[in-house]
Amino acid sequence: MFPLRDTQPSYSKPVVTVLLIVVNILVFLFEFSLDPYTRNAFISAYGLVPDHFAVTNIFTSMFLHAGWLHVLGNMWFLWIFGDNIEDILGHGKFLLFYLMCGVAAALTQVLFDPTSRVPMVGASGAIAGVMGAYMVKFPRARIVTFVFIFFFITTFDVPAWAMLIYWFVLQLFGGFDSIAASQYSHGGGTAFLAHVGGFIAGMVLIFLLGTRQPYSRRRDLSW
Repeated sequence: MFPLRDTQPSYSKPVVTVLLIVVNILVFLFEFSLDPYTRNAFISAYGLVPDHFAVTNIFTSMFLHAGWLHVLGNMWFLWIFGDNIEDILGHGKFLLFYLMCGVAAALTQVLFDPTSRVPMVGASGAIAGVMGAYMVKFPRARIVTFVFIFFFITTFDVPAWAMLIYWFVLQLFGGFDSIAASQYSHGGGTAFLAHVGGFIAGMVLIFLLGTRQPYSRRRDLSW
């Protein structure tokens, strides 16, 4: 399943969401312009390596990506879910929320795999936080989803709570598998536990930070 759009309206311009998308794409274009050796050195220097932990790299790693599919997939999810969370938090608070979710995601991965020497990169953890917040604030919104079943391609609406819980369970089981695999290999892969940590952080932070007063009583409009 792949989300195409959501049905929850947004009542303000997603300025920060668009800015984050632009910055991530520009950074990736810079990465792409480098030769392979320089690109690897750049990622090693600014990605988050648990075995050589640096606080500043938590933030720089959020804006690096490993390939076109990685960055475009992340930005698409941010576009679908980010505008509504920015709408209810406000621009400044949304940026803080996004960064805090990214920090929580990174620390979760480091906690469970502290000796890894593979650089962690990507906005996935922060975006997972946005998705967690979306699930608790707009659980009945509908997600128009692209589905490929054998030779049939179709779309149908899925309740946000169902799709996001399904996504979270996949990350959770992927995280368990990655813990087991790390006992035998130090190769790269998806930081599933960062997604789990970011998602849970988003569910918590959306309540701790509080929504903007004009929107605090807004209900999910898709029943």
